[in-house]
Amino acid sequence: MIITRTPYRLSLFGGGTDYPAWFSANPSRLIGAAMARYCYISIRHLPPFFEHRSRVVYSQIEDVFANTEIKHPGVAASLTFLEISGGLEIHHDGDLPARSGIGSSSTFTVGLLLGLYALQQKAVTPARLARDAIFIEQNMLNESVGIQDQIVSAFGGLRIINMGPESEWTANPFILPRQYRSELESHILLGYSGVSRNASDHASEKISNIKSRKTEAELIEIQQITEAAIELFQDQADIEKIGFLLKRSWDAKTRLSSVLADSKFKDIVDIGLRNGAWGGKLMGAGGGGFFYFIAPPQTHDKIKVALPQIKVWVPFELDSGGAQIIFSSEH
Repeated sequence: MIITRTPYRLSLFGGGTDYPAWFSANPSRLIGAAMARYCYISIRHLPPFFEHRSRVVYSQIEDVFANTEIKHPGVAASLTFLEISGGLEIHHDGDLPARSGIGSSSTFTVGLLLGLYALQQKAVTPARLARDAIFIEQNMLNESVGIQDQIVSAFGGLRIINMGPESEWTANPFILPRQYRSELESHILLGYSGVSRNASDHASEKISNIKSRKTEAELIEIQQITEAAIELFQDQADIEKIGFLLKRSWDAKTRLSSVLADSKFKDIVDIGLRNGAWGGKLMGAGGGGFFYFIAPPQTHDKIKVALPQIKVWVPFELDSGGAQIIFSSEH
């Protein structure tokens, strides 16, 4: 049996520029962070004692006579990609809910691929995991997804992702002094609205707008804000300044699609700002899910009280390890 642990991601700056439709012709950078909240995948060869060939357990249970009958798109595509037809038992558990803006679908794919490769006794690099997950989601499943979720989940840590020209990308560690990193963590307030959605559905409008150049000015602005944020982090600037940049980035992001312009999402961010946050945003492509704020720690309780529509507040901490095998046994 193999058990993998893969972190979800927090998009700090540059989200929206990680679609190939944009960065292939407009080289860009973004800052992504892996959270110490994880997707767990357990995989084992299933002995031939059962009526079914394979079992897949997630929010549903699938018992199938052939792997080609599996309905979970990520599992089915990953098994096809790796040409695996033998019987397997696959279980998924997550610290955070799916379809909530934290890159859970890509995190799942990365963790699954790592486990499947390990089951085949193959060692893979984070770059290989990320590239394979991107290929599966974009080319095999035809999903409207960017590339930051797969990369951050595979590599972990705080990353600067350089994207373009064409389909090229690199993920470089963004090293911050321990004390400054702890200060950043203490200022981030992460909350779940209880609303789930399919990121690909909402991202398709963004991609259409990119191709028609409707959002070119906004994406250029997001790029400029990201470059400014990188400089602030490198200078160990006051977290307040980074918070104000997050507000500017959110203002630009709300103009990328009609979904993000929805008043109920803007209201949540505005309430946070009125109660002491310097900046805030809805995570992911839109439609609900997680919000996060950069705010002085002494204002966190006030913000929580002002936002009863946030169902769960999640303590935030950065991950440093990326996708890992945490258990391996031949039996």
